Amino acid sequence: MPNKQVFPTKGNLISFKKSLDLAEKGYELMDKKRNILIREMMSHLDDVRELRDKISSTYKKAYQALQEANITLGVVNDIARAISIDNGLEVTYRSVMGVEIPKVSHEKQEIRLKYGIENTNTKFDYAYRKFREVLEMTVKLAEVDNSVYRLADAIRKAQKRANALDNIVIPDFKSNIKYITDALEEKEREEFARKKVIKSRQSRE
Repeated sequence: MPNKQVFPTKGNLISFKKSLDLAEKGYELMDKKRNILIREMMSHLDDVRELRDKISSTYKKAYQALQEANITLGVVNDIARAISIDNGLEVTYRSVMGVEIPKVSHEKQEIRLKYGIENTNTKFDYAYRKFREVLEMTVKLAEVDNSVYRLADAIRKAQKRANALDNIVIPDFKSNIKYITDALEEKEREEFARKKVIKSRQSRE
Protein backbone atom coordinates (compact mmCIF):
# COMPACT_ATOMS: atom_id res chain seq x y z
CA MET A 1 0.00 0.00 0.00
CA PRO A 2 1.28 3.49 -0.77
CA ASN A 3 2.19 5.78 2.07
CA LYS A 4 -0.78 8.10 2.73
CA GLN A 5 1.65 10.94 3.48
CA VAL A 6 3.17 10.73 -0.01
CA PHE A 7 2.23 13.67 -2.19
CA PRO A 8 1.73 12.82 -5.89
CA THR A 9 4.21 15.27 -7.42
CA LYS A 10 6.69 14.83 -10.24
CA GLY A 11 9.50 15.64 -7.82
CA ASN A 12 8.45 12.81 -5.50
CA LEU A 13 8.08 10.46 -8.46
CA ILE A 14 11.67 11.14 -9.57
CA SER A 15 12.89 10.77 -5.99
CA PHE A 16 11.12 7.41 -5.52
CA LYS A 17 12.42 6.09 -8.83
CA LYS A 18 15.99 6.95 -7.79
CA SER A 19 15.46 5.31 -4.41
CA LEU A 20 14.00 2.20 -6.08
CA ASP A 21 17.03 1.97 -8.37
CA LEU A 22 19.38 2.20 -5.38
CA ALA A 23 17.37 -0.38 -3.43
CA GLU A 24 17.42 -2.85 -6.35
CA LYS A 25 21.17 -2.40 -6.74
CA GLY A 26 21.56 -2.84 -2.97
CA TYR A 27 19.59 -6.08 -3.15
CA GLU A 28 21.79 -7.37 -5.98
CA LEU A 29 24.92 -6.54 -3.98
CA MET A 30 23.56 -8.21 -0.83
CA ASP A 31 22.60 -11.30 -2.79
CA LYS A 32 26.03 -11.41 -4.43
CA LYS A 33 27.74 -10.94 -1.05
CA ARG A 34 25.65 -13.72 0.50
CA ASN A 35 26.53 -16.15 -2.31
CA ILE A 36 30.25 -15.37 -2.11
CA LEU A 37 30.22 -15.83 1.67
CA ILE A 38 28.33 -19.13 1.36
CA ARG A 39 30.94 -20.44 -1.09
CA GLU A 40 33.71 -19.34 1.26
CA MET A 41 32.04 -21.03 4.23
CA MET A 42 31.41 -24.26 2.31
CA SER A 43 35.12 -24.42 1.46
CA HIS A 44 35.85 -24.60 5.22
CA LEU A 45 33.22 -27.13 6.27
CA ASP A 46 35.04 -30.18 4.90
CA ASP A 47 38.19 -29.03 6.72
CA VAL A 48 36.24 -28.80 9.99
CA ARG A 49 34.89 -32.34 9.71
CA GLU A 50 38.27 -33.78 8.70
CA LEU A 51 40.13 -31.94 11.48
CA ARG A 52 37.64 -33.00 14.15
CA ASP A 53 38.00 -36.63 13.11
CA LYS A 54 41.82 -36.42 13.12
CA ILE A 55 41.95 -34.63 16.46
CA SER A 56 39.63 -37.17 18.04
CA SER A 57 41.72 -40.07 16.75
CA THR A 58 45.04 -38.46 17.73
CA TYR A 59 43.77 -37.46 21.19
CA LYS A 60 42.68 -41.05 21.76
CA LYS A 61 46.14 -42.36 20.87
CA ALA A 62 47.87 -39.67 22.96
CA TYR A 63 45.80 -40.29 26.09
CA GLN A 64 46.17 -44.04 25.72
CA ALA A 65 49.96 -43.65 25.47
CA LEU A 66 49.93 -41.25 28.45
CA GLN A 67 47.90 -43.73 30.49
CA GLU A 68 50.40 -46.47 29.66
CA ALA A 69 53.25 -44.14 30.60
CA ASN A 70 51.55 -43.42 33.94
CA ILE A 71 51.22 -47.15 34.54
CA THR A 72 54.86 -47.91 33.71
CA LEU A 73 56.43 -44.75 35.19
CA GLY A 74 53.98 -43.75 37.88
CA VAL A 75 52.25 -40.34 37.69
CA VAL A 76 54.22 -38.22 35.19
CA ASN A 77 53.15 -34.74 36.39
CA ASP A 78 56.68 -33.77 37.45
CA ILE A 79 58.10 -34.91 34.10
CA ALA A 80 55.38 -33.02 32.18
CA ARG A 81 56.24 -29.78 34.03
CA ALA A 82 59.69 -29.92 32.48
CA ILE A 83 58.14 -29.35 29.04
CA SER A 84 58.14 -25.65 28.15
CA ILE A 85 54.96 -23.76 27.22
CA ASP A 86 54.54 -23.16 23.50
CA ASN A 87 53.80 -19.47 22.78
CA GLY A 88 54.52 -19.47 19.05
CA LEU A 89 51.06 -18.33 17.90
CA GLU A 90 50.24 -15.36 15.68
CA VAL A 91 46.83 -14.24 14.40
CA THR A 92 46.36 -12.15 11.26
CA TYR A 93 43.21 -11.36 9.27
CA ARG A 94 42.08 -11.21 5.66
CA SER A 95 38.86 -9.61 4.43
CA VAL A 96 36.21 -11.46 2.42
CA MET A 97 33.40 -9.09 1.41
CA GLY A 98 34.04 -7.06 4.56
CA VAL A 99 34.20 -10.09 6.86
CA GLU A 100 37.47 -10.40 8.79
CA ILE A 101 38.65 -14.01 8.47
CA PRO A 102 41.39 -15.07 10.93
CA LYS A 103 44.61 -16.75 9.89
CA VAL A 104 46.31 -18.47 12.82
CA SER A 105 49.99 -19.18 12.31
CA HIS A 106 51.97 -21.46 14.56
CA GLU A 107 55.72 -21.41 14.47
CA LYS A 108 56.70 -25.04 14.76
CA GLN A 109 59.46 -25.54 17.26
CA GLU A 110 62.01 -28.24 17.00
CA ILE A 111 61.18 -31.13 19.29
CA ARG A 112 63.65 -31.01 22.14
CA LEU A 113 63.12 -33.40 24.98
CA LYS A 114 63.79 -31.28 28.06
CA TYR A 115 62.94 -33.96 30.57
CA GLY A 116 65.39 -36.58 31.71
CA ILE A 117 65.37 -39.49 29.28
CA GLU A 118 66.43 -41.87 32.02
CA ASN A 119 63.15 -41.10 33.85
CA THR A 120 60.85 -41.78 30.87
CA ASN A 121 60.18 -44.45 28.26
CA THR A 122 58.95 -44.79 24.69
CA LYS A 123 55.31 -44.58 25.80
CA PHE A 124 55.85 -41.14 27.29
CA ASP A 125 57.84 -39.97 24.24
CA TYR A 126 55.06 -41.23 21.95
CA ALA A 127 52.39 -39.44 23.99
CA TYR A 128 54.46 -36.26 23.88
CA ARG A 129 54.71 -36.38 20.10
CA LYS A 130 51.00 -37.15 19.71
CA PHE A 131 50.01 -34.20 21.89
CA ARG A 132 52.21 -31.99 19.72
CA GLU A 133 50.31 -33.26 16.68
CA VAL A 134 47.06 -32.40 18.45
CA LEU A 135 48.40 -28.89 19.10
CA GLU A 136 49.03 -28.31 15.39
CA MET A 137 45.58 -29.58 14.46
CA THR A 138 43.90 -27.58 17.24
CA VAL A 139 45.51 -24.39 15.95
CA LYS A 140 44.13 -25.10 12.48
CA LEU A 141 40.71 -26.07 13.84
CA ALA A 142 40.51 -22.85 15.88
CA GLU A 143 41.19 -20.88 12.69
CA VAL A 144 38.63 -22.76 10.60
CA ASP A 145 35.97 -22.89 13.32
CA ASN A 146 36.22 -19.15 13.93
CA SER A 147 36.11 -18.47 10.18
CA VAL A 148 32.95 -20.56 9.76
CA TYR A 149 31.28 -18.79 12.71
CA ARG A 150 32.09 -15.32 11.35
CA LEU A 151 30.97 -16.26 7.84
CA ALA A 152 27.72 -17.83 9.07
CA ASP A 153 26.92 -14.68 11.08
CA ALA A 154 27.66 -12.43 8.08
CA ILE A 155 25.53 -14.65 5.81
CA ARG A 156 22.61 -14.41 8.24
CA LYS A 157 22.87 -10.60 8.34
CA ALA A 158 23.22 -10.32 4.54
CA GLN A 159 20.19 -12.59 4.07
CA LYS A 160 18.16 -10.52 6.55
CA ARG A 161 19.01 -7.27 4.73
CA ALA A 162 18.34 -8.81 1.32
CA ASN A 163 14.96 -10.08 2.51
CA ALA A 164 14.06 -6.66 3.92
CA LEU A 165 14.93 -5.00 0.60
CA ASP A 166 13.16 -7.62 -1.51
CA ASN A 167 10.02 -8.03 0.60
CA ILE A 168 9.51 -4.60 2.19
CA VAL A 169 11.60 -1.71 0.83
CA ILE A 170 11.40 -2.42 -2.92
CA PRO A 171 7.65 -3.27 -2.92
CA ASP A 172 6.96 -0.07 -0.93
CA PHE A 173 8.86 2.05 -3.45
CA LYS A 174 7.05 0.36 -6.36
CA SER A 175 3.69 0.89 -4.66
CA ASN A 176 4.40 4.59 -4.09
CA ILE A 177 5.64 5.02 -7.67
CA LYS A 178 2.44 3.41 -9.01
CA TYR A 179 0.32 5.57 -6.72
CA ILE A 180 2.03 8.79 -7.83
CA THR A 181 2.04 7.77 -11.50
CA ASP A 182 -1.67 6.91 -11.43
CA ALA A 183 -2.47 10.15 -9.57
CA LEU A 184 -0.48 12.27 -12.04
CA GLU A 185 -2.07 10.55 -15.02
CA GLU A 186 -5.53 11.07 -13.52
CA LYS A 187 -4.66 14.72 -12.96
CA GLU A 188 -3.50 15.05 -16.58
CA ARG A 189 -6.73 13.47 -17.82
CA GLU A 190 -8.77 15.85 -15.68
CA GLU A 191 -6.74 18.81 -16.95
CA PHE A 192 -7.15 17.64 -20.54
CA ALA A 193 -10.91 17.25 -20.06
CA ARG A 194 -11.14 20.68 -18.43
CA LYS A 195 -9.27 22.34 -21.31
CA LYS A 196 -11.47 20.51 -23.80
CA VAL A 197 -14.61 21.80 -22.10
CA ILE A 198 -13.23 25.34 -22.02
CA LYS A 199 -12.28 25.12 -25.69
CA SER A 200 -15.74 23.80 -26.57
CA ARG A 201 -17.44 26.70 -24.75
CA GLN A 202 -15.18 29.20 -26.47
CA SER A 203 -16.03 27.68 -29.84
CA ARG A 204 -19.80 27.96 -29.18
CA GLU A 205 -19.41 31.57 -28.09
